[in-house]
Amino acid sequence: MEGEFEFHVPGVDKVCKTWYKVFGDLSTTTPSRRPLVALHGGPGMIHNYLSPLVDLVDTYSIPVILYDQLGNGKSTHLPEKAGDTSFWTEELFLRELEGLLAHLGIQNNFDLYGHSWGGMLGSRFAISHPPGLKRLILANTPASMVLWVEAAQRLRSNLPPDVQAILKKHEDAGTTDSKEYIDATYVFYARHACRLNPMPVEMLESVHSMETDPTVYLTMNGPSEFYITGSIKTWSVLDDLHKIEVPTLLLNGRYDEAQDSVVWPFFLGIPKVKWFTFANSSHTPHLEERELAIKLMGNFLT
Repeated sequence: MEGEFEFHVPGVDKVCKTWYKVFGDLSTTTPSRRPLVALHGGPGMIHNYLSPLVDLVDTYSIPVILYDQLGNGKSTHLPEKAGDTSFWTEELFLRELEGLLAHLGIQNNFDLYGHSWGGMLGSRFAISHPPGLKRLILANTPASMVLWVEAAQRLRSNLPPDVQAILKKHEDAGTTDSKEYIDATYVFYARHACRLNPMPVEMLESVHSMETDPTVYLTMNGPSEFYITGSIKTWSVLDDLHKIEVPTLLLNGRYDEAQDSVVWPFFLGIPKVKWFTFANSSHTPHLEERELAIKLMGNFLT
């Protein structure tokens, strides 16, 4: 089932729409087979690269809901809001999530999967104790963007010297939109975002979409995964992790930009938590070690 729901956003003189797609049958939901809502990363990516999660439908009879967050993919784009940090906020996307849950009528019984930025949203949402949330998966996500940047800088220091020089040159000059800079970032991404070669089509589609309309990514994040200049650069849930009461599964990869140092606070702070690190993955184990990822998530959710 594919659809849209209207999302009324203060400061926008038109009705915005959020696109979603439901895989599986929501009417078959049971206490042990709840719909899983997936929050994509970015901020500014789209749902496509999370499509392997749909394997949960056939293998574990878990309905899966994918959607494009406002400003991205098949949802309403707002390029006129580029650079407006008072508009593109965490609160905006949390209200959108609440609207989606209500629209689908699943707000009283659901699970949540958040990848990267989506995990940041998911952890904040869980902290607010939504009554219908039963289980939470935080995949490849940081508890603090300060910790994220620290880890990214360590990984960046291991790049070839010529690549590091190109990155620094353009960051210092403010020319991070140049092809040379973008090409250099892909050296990092091939090591720490997705190590599959060739890169899966779903991942390429998601990256291309973000590059076509970088409004959300540039405003909230910045030019790259390791040069964070946007509004989330000081984001943190470190002081509130004890408030996450639902059983939580943490996932990251050995080569992940979400290094152990950024995941560790979740493990320390969340009372009911399990943590698994994929030995052969970076930031997208659901693509890089798909079968194992689905097995781990399916067993946890059921």
